[in-house]
Order: sequence, then structure tokens, then C-alpha cells
Amino acid sequence: MQAAQPLFSYPAYWAECYGTSAFLPMSREEMDQLGWDSCDIIIISGDAYVDHPSFGMAVVGRVWEAQGFRVGIIAQPDWRSKADFERLGRPNLFYAVSAGNMDSMINRYTADRKIRQDDAYTPNDEGGKRPDRAVIVYAQRCREAFADVPVLIGGIESSLRRIAHYDYWSDQVRRSVLLDAKADLLVYGNAERAIVEIAHRAARGEALNEMRDIRGTAVILNQLPKGWTYKDSRSMDTPGKVDPLPNPYQYNPDEDQQDEQGSCAPSKNRNPALLEPDEQVIRILPPPGQDREFVLLPSFEKVRNDAVLYAHTSRVLHLETNPANARPLVQPHAERYVWLNPPAIPLTTEELDGVFELPYQRVPHPAYGDARIPAYEMIRFSVNIMRGCFGGCSFCSITEHEGRWIQSRSEESILEEIGKIRDMTPGFTGTISDLGGPTANMYQLNCKSEEIHAHCRRLSCVFPTICKNLKTDHSPTTQLYRKARAIPGVKRILIASGLRYDLAVLDEEYVEELVTHHVGGYLKIAPEHSESGPLSKMMKPGMGTYDKFKELFERYSRKAGKEQYLIPYFIAAHPGTSDEDMLNLALWLKQNRFRPDQVQAFYPSPMAMATAMYHSERDPLHRVGYKSQRVTIPRGERQRRLHKAFLRYHDPKNWPMLRAALEKMGKAHLIGRGKQHLVPPASPGEKRKRHHQSAFGSSPDTGQGRTSKRHQPRQPRPGVALTQHTGLPPREDGSPRKARKKPRK
Repeated sequence: MQAAQPLFSYPAYWAECYGTSAFLPMSREEMDQLGWDSCDIIIISGDAYVDHPSFGMAVVGRVWEAQGFRVGIIAQPDWRSKADFERLGRPNLFYAVSAGNMDSMINRYTADRKIRQDDAYTPNDEGGKRPDRAVIVYAQRCREAFADVPVLIGGIESSLRRIAHYDYWSDQVRRSVLLDAKADLLVYGNAERAIVEIAHRAARGEALNEMRDIRGTAVILNQLPKGWTYKDSRSMDTPGKVDPLPNPYQYNPDEDQQDEQGSCAPSKNRNPALLEPDEQVIRILPPPGQDREFVLLPSFEKVRNDAVLYAHTSRVLHLETNPANARPLVQPHAERYVWLNPPAIPLTTEELDGVFELPYQRVPHPAYGDARIPAYEMIRFSVNIMRGCFGGCSFCSITEHEGRWIQSRSEESILEEIGKIRDMTPGFTGTISDLGGPTANMYQLNCKSEEIHAHCRRLSCVFPTICKNLKTDHSPTTQLYRKARAIPGVKRILIASGLRYDLAVLDEEYVEELVTHHVGGYLKIAPEHSESGPLSKMMKPGMGTYDKFKELFERYSRKAGKEQYLIPYFIAAHPGTSDEDMLNLALWLKQNRFRPDQVQAFYPSPMAMATAMYHSERDPLHRVGYKSQRVTIPRGERQRRLHKAFLRYHDPKNWPMLRAALEKMGKAHLIGRGKQHLVPPASPGEKRKRHHQSAFGSSPDTGQGRTSKRHQPRQPRPGVALTQHTGLPPREDGSPRKARKKPRK
């Protein structure tokens, strides 16, 4: 793998003489107090500014500050005009724009596309403080404020939109956010290595849109560079028969773009197809002597109009995420090209320690006063011990953002941070709420062989089976837990991050340590489903592994003399899930006496492989073709509501819908009051109400009015007036007579 310059080895920028600020300034008054006449870099963030290493913009700002740059931050600006974007003046180098720790659309809308009224990253949990597609809007306002200042975009929203992507909210494929934001450069993933290089090169006078060789970045090109060969993605993973007129992969560079050796010609070293993801190791590297080779993806225009090509493109992108062997990806957008460089070289343990040991205040900026920021309340007593996740769950965005390589901090750094929480964080009572990360028990788990790791293109290290080359020894995590508990002033340490229980069962000592000391009565885990069909599309293990973990959990809970419970999470309406699958899951829940309080419906986040399934109805976990078997996709509000209702089978509000579904599925025998039944029969009152709604009102499960033939108004026979049922003949004018009231006795 290409060597990387150590993160903290760059000569400091001249503004280092100003020293370190207590907080990154958010106003001109704070800049004046620091003696600054201007900022070198101004961060625009969709989140409130919390100076804590769990908040991405605080990390980015502190990393730049450590390199000697003066960094200001404008948090949650009023995007309706440019005025707020001028608050700190003109930045000397560039604006750095991020939507925040969450994608702005996922932050604002539920999985049913309904607007949320809250925002955990905003003071007092107030919703509506950031715009939809915040990166695009913020970048536009930066251009309005200072048209000549370059704009760098990053964060998870940019990471998930770096190439053409399916947008769930508009139900269409959108082009790369680089073009919509009119940004000069995009950084994706945990970008410390990239942002440091960008800042120093910008300080030397290099334009951001000319920085085309930085890992972990994407840039727009008007023409492809000379001296490169290309490999079209179809040669790597054939999507099926494609009409050759026009060929969506055809690349015809003008003659003046080719060098004398014809270096823009297609590579002669073709790889006919990538191996399937269930192979233990996929050994594919660029051929010797052809390192200057990129992969040509189908154009935005093609993937927008062809769902099969979209799924194919998603598969190729995910197979090019290993920093050791990934090649640049290029996707044409009309007359321009989005050039996507390979992922950044992962940080070493020493570099990661250095990032987390920067002088964070670990509290919100004083400008917020006593306002409560829920996201901060949740993490203020937690410690992030690692990055990345090799689980590869198809619905998860961690792979697209942080990658599959596990980057772990040292024990010393983690224990030192626990001491800082004890000494610096207001309200600490002795409980550390979490020692974790994307996955709690992947700390220091990596491939046994660097050589094998450098050659691997497997989509997951643990699906469909755990790779034989993966280290599964949890002893470093177990030892960390024991040392953390021994710190003076620490009474208890809980584990709240997601647990990969198929790995945990391979190390019973870890399970015993976890269950005995680090469970606060309940442990949340995520089987996600009980049926093999949906699980195979999620890339999750079967329920046999869950049963094994449950047995260990209960055994060691009894041994510790504690009453503790597992709380499983499940997903409704995931691609590959049928109504029958959800029914079987509901029966499993009832059999195991689980009554989920809150349920999660599948949310098609941009660029996830499950989102490609949702859009294309094909499975990009395997080769995609026009004749590939279609994936079952629960679409529409009615079916998604039904799948959620199966998870909450115990809620009386869902019983009418479930009864109707069971009758339609031929499963009416599951309606009853016995243990073998899922829902009780309708009560006499419910039957009368349903009869009334069917006759005169709305269908109970659709909300749409309907009138049966039986209950349509009677039409009078010719010459005969229609009367009310009073038993009296009509008046001479044909109007009905009113019946006389009987006198009371």
C-alpha cells in the first residue's frame, strides 16, 4: 500500500504563533479577543458547535488548528441569505462546508418521508435549523458571500453523494453533489489525512480544483488526464447484454488527448469478472506496471435511466473501497467527469491517538448558554475507541464513509480520555456510558496477514461466513475493559455501541466479561430479522448465532447473579422481505415474548447497497444482469405500514390491519386467543364499527371512503317517491311525513 506522510509531520503554517484557542471562534468579537484579523479557513456546519471528538467539525477544526491555521466556525447559519456566511469575514484559503454529523435529509425526514419536529444536534432539540440538502445550500451561500473563495465540501452527506446516487426523497437518481454544490473539491470518509494536505497545498497557492491526486477526494474534470489507461467497469463485472448502439461504456477521447504511446487505449489486461463476495479472499490488483489506471463507470445519464446499470455501478464502487488496491473511479456527467480518488490511507494508532488528544473542551460552545443539545448529552460520558466496520451490512452507511479497515486507538490514549471525562466533564457521576465505536467489539480486530488484506476485495469479513484470515481474539478489548474499570473515580462502564454477536460467541471470555460487568440490565443487539431471505440481502448472520449468544448471555447473567435481558432490534420493509417473512418474524417475536416498543423501517440512504436493491430490484451483492432474479421490494405506504405492524403485533391499533392481511394470505387460523395465534378476533364492537365504516365511511386500513353495492341509496321507481321508513304515506308534494313521537309513560 502507498506510504502516507505522517499526519503531524507537516511544517506548521505561520499562524501557529497565535496559539491554541479555547473554542474555535464563532463571532468577530471572539476573533478580536484572539488577535485575529481574519480566518484562514471557515467551517460551515449544520450542527451546533460542540468541542468534542465525537463531533466531526470539532475534529476537523482542531486538526487544522494543530497545523497552524486560524479556523473559525459558523454553526447552523441562517441559510435564507448570505449575511450569516459573512459573519467572520472573508477566509484567506477556503470555506469548508458540511451538513453535520448526519445527512440533512435523514436528519429531517422519517423513513415515511414525514418531517421530524426535533433535531438532536440543535440546541433544545429544535427542528428546522438546517435546510434540506444542506451541503448544496450552504455552498451556494458561500459563493454569494465571496464568489472568489474556493469551497471544499465534506462530511457524511458529501460522502454518500460523491457519485450519481439514488435519492429516496425525490425518487430519482441525482448527479454527484460536487456538481450541484458547484464545489471545488470533495473529501469523503474520515478525512484528516486529506484535509491536512489540502490546507498546506492551498496555503502554498495551489487551487483546490487543481488538486487531483489526493486520496479520499473527488474533483470535477473537463477532460481526462494524459498518461492513464482505463478499464471499463463492464469488463470487471458484466451487467448483462447491453445494446451496443450506443454503448454506455464507450470512451472515445479526442486524438489530441492521447499521447504517442496511446496511453488512453483500453487496458489489454482485462479481468473478466470479479469473484463472488462469499470467497475467502479475492486477489485482484492492477496489473504490474499499470498503476496509472482508472475504472470507467457508466455515465450519470445512463445510470439515471437504467436501474440495472445503477446496481452494477454500486457493486463496482463497493468492490473498490480497499485503500490497498482500490483504483480511481471516473463517472461522466454530460461533458464533464467526476474523478474519484481511492480512499485515504488509514491512520496509524499513533496518528489516531494524536487526533483524539487535541485540546477539546468537551462541552458545547459558551454561546449556547444553558441550552440542552441531546446529541451531546448522549455522548458526553462516552469514549470512541476505534473506527471502521468490516461487517458490510448492506443497509448501513459506515462502509461508504469510514470504510472496512479497523483503526484502533492505544490503551493509554483511551484510559487518558476517561480521566479527562472524570476531571473535565460537568455532571460526571462515575459512569462511562460507552466504550465503543461503529461496532463495540471490533477493537484491534484485523486481518491476520497484511499481504492478504492488501489483496482482498471481499464485501464483508463476516458474511456469509467469518473469514478464516480474520483475527477474532477479543482479549485486547477484555483487557481494556478491566483497566478502564480500575481507574480511580470510575464506578461503572457500560457498553452501548452495537455488538457484533457472531464475533462475540467465538470468545466466551469476552462475553462473560461483558455480561458480568458492562450491561446495565439491558443489552441491545441487532439480529435485524429471523428469516434467511431478508438476512441474505442484509448480509447478516442467521438466528442460530443469535440463539448461541442468547444462551451465553443468560448463562453468565445467572453466574453473576444478575437479572438482565437482551433487547433485539429488527428492520421492517427491507429489500428482499415478503409479507410472509414479516409474519414469520412476528410469530418468532411472540414465541420469544418480545414486544418491540419502537420499530425501524428500512431507510434507503444514498449509496448503500440495499438502496441499490430498493431502486433497481436487483441484488448488487452478486453480479447484476438484465435477467437476474428480481428482489422483492416492499414499496408504498400501505405495505410498509403492514410490515411495521407485524413487528408491533401486540398493539391493538394494528389488529384490524393484521387480521385483513392474515385473511388475504390464507392465514386466518392465526386469528384467535390462544398461544398459537398472532392477534385476537375482532370484538363485537369492532365488528359493528367495521360494518359501519364499510357501509358509510372509510375503510379502517386505507382511510379511503367506499360504498358497497348493498348499501347504495335506493332509487325510486318511476312515479313513486322514496320515503323514510316511518310507515306513513308521503305528502301530496311527495315529501316524507315525520313520525309522531310516542308520549312517555
